[in-house]
Amino acid sequence: MIDKLIINVMKNLFMPLFFVAGSLLTSCTSAVFSPIPSANPWDDNYLSVAKMEDYLQWGTYNVHDPSCRKLGDYYYMYSTDAIFGENRKEAEEKGVPLGYIQMRRSKDLVHWEFLGWAFPEIPEEAVQWVRKHADGKGATNIWAPYIIPYKDKYRLYYCVSAFGRKTSYIGLAESNSPEGPWTQIGSIVKTNDSTAMNAIDPSVIADEITGKWWMHYGSFFGGLYCVELNPETGLALNEGDLGHLVARRANYRKDNLEAPEIIYNPDLKKYYLFTSYDPLMTTYNVRVSRSDAAEGPFTDYFGKAEKDTTNNFPILTAPYRFENHPGWAGTAHCGVFTDGQGNYFMAHQGRLSPQNQLMVLHVRQLFFTPDGWPVVSPERYAGTPPREFTEADLVGEWEIIRVQEPKYERQLEAGQILWGEGELKDGEWNLSTRVNLAKNGTCAGEMTDDEWKNVQMNGNWSFLTEKQLLMIESDKEIIENLIIFAGHDWENETETILFTGLDSRGRSVWGKRIK
Repeated sequence: MIDKLIINVMKNLFMPLFFVAGSLLTSCTSAVFSPIPSANPWDDNYLSVAKMEDYLQWGTYNVHDPSCRKLGDYYYMYSTDAIFGENRKEAEEKGVPLGYIQMRRSKDLVHWEFLGWAFPEIPEEAVQWVRKHADGKGATNIWAPYIIPYKDKYRLYYCVSAFGRKTSYIGLAESNSPEGPWTQIGSIVKTNDSTAMNAIDPSVIADEITGKWWMHYGSFFGGLYCVELNPETGLALNEGDLGHLVARRANYRKDNLEAPEIIYNPDLKKYYLFTSYDPLMTTYNVRVSRSDAAEGPFTDYFGKAEKDTTNNFPILTAPYRFENHPGWAGTAHCGVFTDGQGNYFMAHQGRLSPQNQLMVLHVRQLFFTPDGWPVVSPERYAGTPPREFTEADLVGEWEIIRVQEPKYERQLEAGQILWGEGELKDGEWNLSTRVNLAKNGTCAGEMTDDEWKNVQMNGNWSFLTEKQLLMIESDKEIIENLIIFAGHDWENETETILFTGLDSRGRSVWGKRIK
């Protein structure tokens, strides 16, 4: 009897506490999301650490044409010899071990350690080839390295060239460590003014089914090509083979096409070829196509062949500017990689506007739409933990960017801008507009149309919670399957909700909740 009395007293004593605790837990887990203040991991302007002796602070700075891969506990990144305010004489005087091919590593894709340079000098065979066929010019730096492991070794592909010429050389070095030292193995492809192709920008992949190795390479001089490699040596399977055409542009004698990057998605059983269009300092932008085979043929969003004389879609990145920031140009020449757990990322350079001289690393999360096309985050990756959102979380004010190709036609030289024209012009920016997603499922604000005009929009929105997909419908169009995820807002320094996807025209649509 006394035991029962004690039990009843204890129940009456603690029941209110259990009720309060349960209420608190419910309110915490069901609270509607709002953007959370969060400082940026680094400053975008690095003039304060741009001197040659500051090189150990270049973790995310002076990055151009990155190749990245997770090797062991680290992500290793290798990139072109591109340095703002480069001064080799000053570097020598101050004891800076300036070399060729920048190397970095990171454990989280946010904090990067600058390791130095892969090579102490440009390989002599490459220098001799280029200068012999370019009237003694060129071969002053190394471009666009590519890293890939093979058995117990690491292979580093690279290219040496003369600007504005097809006189180029793709070589291979190997090491027992991702950090070197590197041993020169030989050349893969050599080109000159008599060849249709240009031997720059290598990207290598092994066919998951056949085991064959393929190297994609090239630039706007005739298009992009693919050549078979010998897996055992890493060199061309057949010496002197320059490969077959895989991609070309509509006006390929004028408009730039370069920087192939080839990956395989085992879940979708597709090979994806990422390419870069237009001048690297200004309107550089990323496109993508896909194939059932590593060597192609590749087709685009509309089923058009990449090797035909046409411009292809989707377009994934291009110059953009959200509010509270000067914006980014040159957002292309990408490396695409995974974390080994099924999560994909894209790394590329961004040039800080308006001068477009400072080159900063951009790492973005990469997703695949329900119909199997890659899209990338509107914001750089900052390690934001993943989470799922409810429909109520999406209610609020958003900035939205339509990522489109430039409308302004420039005069170009060798596919690049003319001297003194490094700033973006009207018709080359992708600017954000504001749209409000209301609680009742309606939306209103401004959207950019395909003529680069901001037009008033009124419509509806809906959210598939189980798939984390947003749909926005206006009187002019329906944009479906926008992927919702958590991310960092660099312009407002908050953790917020982001979305990315494609419209029916194969142009990316980016969004972030700001209020």
